[in-house]
Amino acid sequence: MTTIRQRRAGKGTEAAEDQPSEETNVKPDGKIPPDPPGGKLWNILSITVGGIVGISLGLLTSVYVATLHENDLWFSNIKEVEREISFRTECGLYYSYYKQMIQAASIQQGLHGLVYDNKTESVRTINILERMNVYQEVFLSILYRILPIQQYLEPVYFYIYTLFGLQAVYVIALYVTSWLLSGTWLSGLLAACWYITNRVDTTRVEFTIPLRENWALPFFAVQIAAITYLLRTHLQPAQERLTLMAVFIATFLFSLTWQFNQFMMLIQALALFILDCLDMLPTAKVTWLYIIQISGLLLVCVLQFFNSMILGSLLISFNVSVLVARTIQKNLKKGGLLNRLGKLILHVLLVLCLTLLINKFIKRTISLKAKFGFGATRDFDANLYLCEEAFGLLPLNTFSRLSSTLLFYIYGFVLFLLTVAAVIVAFRNLSGSNQVQLKEKMEEYTVTLKPDAAYSLVHTILFGCLALSTMRMKYLWTSHMCVFASFGLCSTEVWKLTLKCLHLYTSQRTQVIKYSVPVITLLYVSFKFWPGIMDELSELREFYDPDTVELMNWIKSNTPNTAVFAGSMQLLAGVKLCTGRTLTNHPHYEDKNLRERTKQIYQIYAKRSPGDVHGILRSFGTDYVILEDSICYERRHSRGCRLRDLLDVANGHIMDGLGENEPDLKPSLYPRFCEEIKKNLPSYTMHFTRVFQNKTFHVYKLAKHK
Repeated sequence: MTTIRQRRAGKGTEAAEDQPSEETNVKPDGKIPPDPPGGKLWNILSITVGGIVGISLGLLTSVYVATLHENDLWFSNIKEVEREISFRTECGLYYSYYKQMIQAASIQQGLHGLVYDNKTESVRTINILERMNVYQEVFLSILYRILPIQQYLEPVYFYIYTLFGLQAVYVIALYVTSWLLSGTWLSGLLAACWYITNRVDTTRVEFTIPLRENWALPFFAVQIAAITYLLRTHLQPAQERLTLMAVFIATFLFSLTWQFNQFMMLIQALALFILDCLDMLPTAKVTWLYIIQISGLLLVCVLQFFNSMILGSLLISFNVSVLVARTIQKNLKKGGLLNRLGKLILHVLLVLCLTLLINKFIKRTISLKAKFGFGATRDFDANLYLCEEAFGLLPLNTFSRLSSTLLFYIYGFVLFLLTVAAVIVAFRNLSGSNQVQLKEKMEEYTVTLKPDAAYSLVHTILFGCLALSTMRMKYLWTSHMCVFASFGLCSTEVWKLTLKCLHLYTSQRTQVIKYSVPVITLLYVSFKFWPGIMDELSELREFYDPDTVELMNWIKSNTPNTAVFAGSMQLLAGVKLCTGRTLTNHPHYEDKNLRERTKQIYQIYAKRSPGDVHGILRSFGTDYVILEDSICYERRHSRGCRLRDLLDVANGHIMDGLGENEPDLKPSLYPRFCEEIKKNLPSYTMHFTRVFQNKTFHVYKLAKHK
């Protein structure tokens, strides 16, 4: 087991940019009057200062997480095998392809090895570029090979510094989004400050560096910033085209770097659909965003050799359905309230039906159902995910941590206020009031829900629901929570609406509150958390996992390069990275055949006969099997969620220990394999010979019976 132990002795004040109200600063002919010379100069100065602050915050965040990573592991001082072991589970698997490309004789040979890979899954040749999102590793390895930096920078540092550099992009994108929404860069400063002080809940890059989300989320943040700018009114045609290009590039890069891209963008498409139906976004821009999502995903599909999962995604079916339904229902946004509601209900039903029909047609066309096992999910596969904390509900202590920085309280206040405003605006839009009435009634509410603010509201609600249901996805929500809360706290429209509701509104009072409350919040957060951040940066630890290091060194020294290893998914990713040996299974669990293979390999922790286990392992070409005491005698999970319990239930056997069992479960005829093999009984030694052992791992060589 890996532990982190204490390290031994070694070897500003804002220049505000209150952008003019887009509603009140427009002439009747639709033209925006030019700013006075002094105002223009002030805007340039404010944008310059704000830009410098944003870039500085991004770079500081990058240095901050890089320092935490170094301090936690003493990364610069440990051996290469220890550095590689620190890339746990799927992180190690992804990094292994970067290492493989670096070590290849040529770029062409490295690419050929990925397209025709026979070491990731034994007795199978798979296309890594099709199955996994590793183009970032390919690009980075090629960049490392062609740049003259080999003498100055090790490959591993080039890799991790790139990821830490992307954190700078991430924070800058959040900063810009908040600035665009509120009109002042003070909001961006507060968003970045909250992102850093809530680091435990906003990112995990410092200890899961190669994880796909750490590549993808910065591009997702850039995309949201570009969409926020796109939804502003009075953009020039050239500005709009450039912004659409930025949205497309960010969408493409986000889709290319994360296997969950289609699900995240489906939620985004739902947000656009809801707002478009309620007439809160310009239809033409929403249409472009649908097209960008489809084209970006299809381009990724081509690069991933026409990956069937992408072609059969609900996102493509949904977006196409929306565009088709809109063509069929041309008068959707005309009529009175009841008429509009009837059309809206019909429109939603039509989109849902078309989505299901198109999706079913695509899946049948490409035989997706047979390949990926859609339909009834096997209990073992589902429970293997559901029993992991990362895929469970969001823990309640998350909210207490977010509240300690005032983030959650302010977020809740802004969310409630804008939700009420959204309901009022949506009702008015659907009611079809005439323009004169609108002019009289909109002044109090509509300024708080310009299109960009409306999108941000629905975005945060939908991704909040996702985070509440799946803890692993909270990082999509909490980062945007920082943006949304800071925008609300620094928004003229939000404070204007609040004060009008309290009958306390004056223009001067709004301006004072708009700046004083965020500054006070910044001072509070800084004084409260700065000492803790300094203590965290000064705490020095050291990577310590001697058992795994010993195992990897033994494998490299005592087994042939062609040897095939079986074991847990998490450990085998490290075996591939550290030793280059062939695996039977691995943590990239999205393939049906791999799930079935993993279930069979995991019979080493079930109650099966030695002959059965040997036959299963040899069917996958296994030469060595690694047993882990931490799995065989697992105590981390409760009864029913331990791996051995999941296997027992899947095999129809009664689980170990006190507690209830399903009535149809029966006692096994055999003891648990991982326990019984250690007794060296003849029925086991005829199939397995122990060749390595330490406190954590036991390695057995399989007999090759005819």
